[in-house]
Amino acid sequence: MPPDDQPVSFAQHIKPLFRERDRQSMTFAFDLWDVDDVRSNADAILDRLQEGTMPCDGGWSSDQVELFGRWIATGKLD
Repeated sequence: MPPDDQPVSFAQHIKPLFRERDRQSMTFAFDLWDVDDVRSNADAILDRLQEGTMPCDGGWSSDQVELFGRWIATGKLD
């Protein structure tokens, strides 16, 4: 996790959180490894992560959810 004063990058910090299994589960809707698809669905993804309903086999840690939220809040950088 990057320090609070550093930006969150999709390629470096967010994409690695999504496993191949997660990506395959969501291909019917969008690609979790595509920054534009994740940007377009970021709020819905965050809602699901906060509820613990995504990924389907168990929720992320609170640190991971917070990191995704930081990525959204700081402009969804590549």
